[in-house]
Order: sequence, then C-alpha cells, then structure tokens
Amino acid sequence: MNKMNVESFNLDHTKVIAPYVRLVGITEGASGDKIYKYDVRFCQPNKEHMEMPALHSLEHMMAEFIRNHLDCVIDVGPMGCQTGFYISVINHSSFEEILEVLEKTLNDVLAATEVPACNEIQCGWAASHSLEGAQAIAKNMLAKKAGWAEVFAAE
Repeated sequence: MNKMNVESFNLDHTKVIAPYVRLVGITEGASGDKIYKYDVRFCQPNKEHMEMPALHSLEHMMAEFIRNHLDCVIDVGPMGCQTGFYISVINHSSFEEILEVLEKTLNDVLAATEVPACNEIQCGWAASHSLEGAQAIAKNMLAKKAGWAEVFAAE
C-alpha cells in the first residue's frame, strides 16, 4: 500500500483488537505547543459499529464530561466509521492519565440521567439521541479496560 496522508488510513484495521486507546500522533506548533491525538476505539473495525443515536449521545457526554477531569482537551470527535472517537489534547503527554480520564468520563456517562445539550437550540440533530445506548457502549468499554493499552493481537 502507498503511504497515505491520513494516519488511520495507514493502520491495518484487520490487525487491531478493540477496544483500545492509542496515541495516533503528536503535532508541534510554531510556538512549541504539542497536540496529542488519541484513537479511542470502542468497536472492532469492520465487525461492529455504534448505532448513530447512541454514538451521538456518547459524543455529547464525552465532550462535556471529559472537560470536568482535564482542562487541556481540544476536541472529542467521532469517527465516521462509527467505531470510535478521536481525543485531542494540548501539551499533555501522559498516556496513563488519558486512560484514567477516559475511565472517569465513561463512569460519568453511566451516572448521567440525561444527554447534555440534547435540544434543538444546542444540537443540530436533537431527535437522534439514545442515553441508554450510550450507556451500554460506555459499560462495555469499561468492562474491557484491562486491554485498552493493547492495540494489536499477539502473533
């Protein structure tokens, strides 16, 4: 395969074992700031995916709740393939702390009684949400926390 510009296009999706968290890359700005981008994979690529209402609600909750635990978050964005999210942070290189913050955030999702900003004023598709679906995804991810740092199957 030719090397692609998009990092994830160079990842062999048949070799990964989800769920996992991996550092995708570090981008350094002109002033020396560093952006750390993480692939937080909830579902096994090409085998399973998150349904859109649940993914949408999980996006709202993760984007809101993660900032209660870490102030250097730039973005939490869903993957178009519906198998995970990208989390980007600035000037924060602790992989272990990212795992801890993700665990706290997912526990916040489990404790939630509503989806933040789930209305027509604050959301572009407010009818497409599922609190219960998002909580089921979070529960499954947390149940497999022991394997988050393992991206590839042992050969």
